[in-house]
Amino acid sequence: MQPIYLLWLRVAAVLYGLGFIYVLSQLRSKNAPLSRFAVPTVGLGLVFHFVSIVETTYFNGYQHLLDIRHAESALALLIMIIFMGVFVRYRTTSPGVFVLPLVFFLTVASAVFQRPADMSSSPMLRSGWIFFHVSTLLIGYAALFLSFVSSILYIFQARSLKAKVQPGWLSKLPALQVTDELGYKALLIGFPFMTVGLIAGMIFASEKFGASYFGDPKVVLSLLMWGVYMLLIYTRWSAGWRGRKAAYLATFAFAAAVCAWAANYLSRVHRFVAP
Repeated sequence: MQPIYLLWLRVAAVLYGLGFIYVLSQLRSKNAPLSRFAVPTVGLGLVFHFVSIVETTYFNGYQHLLDIRHAESALALLIMIIFMGVFVRYRTTSPGVFVLPLVFFLTVASAVFQRPADMSSSPMLRSGWIFFHVSTLLIGYAALFLSFVSSILYIFQARSLKAKVQPGWLSKLPALQVTDELGYKALLIGFPFMTVGLIAGMIFASEKFGASYFGDPKVVLSLLMWGVYMLLIYTRWSAGWRGRKAAYLATFAFAAAVCAWAANYLSRVHRFVAP
């Protein structure tokens, strides 16, 4: 018999899937037929998703959230919370073109391939430091993904305005300056969480693994990602980079973040999160 929290997660995946369908319909039409139902549908999916996470923690302990499949589910939830916050603030669903497909696939992967993790084989998972490390990193990833999405939208929006051809899904975006500001605010929120999470992980893991910890692929790529984001913030503060330059750099930074996330599957230090 499947755990009840897994059922709620699969219900959330179905509702996100309906939101994904809406996004696809939005690509060609300014008045997509599901527009009035899309936000309530994914909002309901968010509720089921949250209930699934809470029940997982209640019945199995927070350590289960550190398994890679549960972490994917938690990341999808955080991204959706930020997306709904953006909708409430700016009344736009256009970021959903990139947000909902990722959330849908992360949720489906977690719902289909999720399995009970063997906590006894990983004493590290019982440490509160590890939970703090992973939680802050997930919040950082979620916020920085929104920064990336805003950057992509800025590039598309700027090109469409220059060509005087605006697709339907871009017509619902706020002004170009607001899109740039949204990406910058998401960067300022996500970067501190990412920094604190990396520091917490380094303090804990360096004591256990020693100098070899810093040669791990996951750690190397995470530090590279942090350096790129630090450069992005520096160029915006000191050089006044805005708009297209900042958008391209944010896109490169997120590519580094994706590589750092994928390195979970190659890391020796992070082997305890393997499926």
